[in-house]
Amino acid sequence: MSNSIAEMLGLGGRELIAFTGAGGKSTLLLGLAGQLASAGRRVVVTTTTKMGRDQVAAAPAVCTGDDLDTVHRAVVTHGFVALLTGGDEHKATGPAPEVVDAIYRSAPVDYLLVEADGARGRSLKAPGSHEPVIPSQATTVVVLLGVDAVGGRLRDVAHRLERAAALTGLGVDERVDVEHCVTVLTHRDGGLKGVPAAARVVVALTKAGTPVGSQAAQRIAEGLRACKRITQVVVTPEEVAGGLPG
Repeated sequence: MSNSIAEMLGLGGRELIAFTGAGGKSTLLLGLAGQLASAGRRVVVTTTTKMGRDQVAAAPAVCTGDDLDTVHRAVVTHGFVALLTGGDEHKATGPAPEVVDAIYRSAPVDYLLVEADGARGRSLKAPGSHEPVIPSQATTVVVLLGVDAVGGRLRDVAHRLERAAALTGLGVDERVDVEHCVTVLTHRDGGLKGVPAAARVVVALTKAGTPVGSQAAQRIAEGLRACKRITQVVVTPEEVAGGLPG
C-alpha cells in the first residue's frame, strides 16, 4: 500500500484505530478502510458514538448487533464489515467500547476502525465530559483538526463551544490562532483526553489545501513538536477517501 493512508499514519500490520477530534473523521476513516479492504485486509468499521448511516452504506456487508460469533462469521465471509447496532435513518450507533475491545481481541480482523467522537461538521473539537469514547485496547488514536479553524471566530469553528473557550481562553467571538489549536490538541482535557496509555497518538491536520491552510498546518505542526505524547503529525491530502470497494 505504497503512498497509502495506512503508510501516512504509520500503521502496523494489525491495529485498533480510534478517530477523534474534528475536521473530517469519517472521510479519513472510510478512505483508510477502503484502501485496506482493497489490499485484501480484513476490516471492521464501527463507532462508539454515532456516524452517518449513508456514510457506511457502501460497505460490502453491514453487521447489525454485536454478538461476537456473528461478527466473526461476517468478517470471515465478507472481509470488510460495517458494524452497527442501532440508531435511526440518518445516524447509526455502534457497540460499547468494551465490546469493541472484545471484538479486536477475538475476531479475525486485521484493522478495526472506530469513529470515537462527534463534531457536527466543525473543524475544532474540545471534548465534553463524556467524550471521546475510545476503546481501551486502541493501538493508535488519530486526533483530527481542520486548519481552516485558524482565523475563524471560536463560535463558528468549535464544537463544545464552552469547553473550547475554557481550554483556549478565548471569548466566543474572538478569532482562533495557531497557538489555540496547539493548546487544544495537546491538552489532557482536549486532544489527549481519554487516550489509552499504550496507544500511539497521531495528529491529522485536514483542510490544508490552500496556501493559507498549508501555512497554518505547518505552523501548528511546529507547535506540536514539543509534545512528547504525540508520536506523529501528518497533513492529509484534500481528498483522502478513495472510495469503498463495491
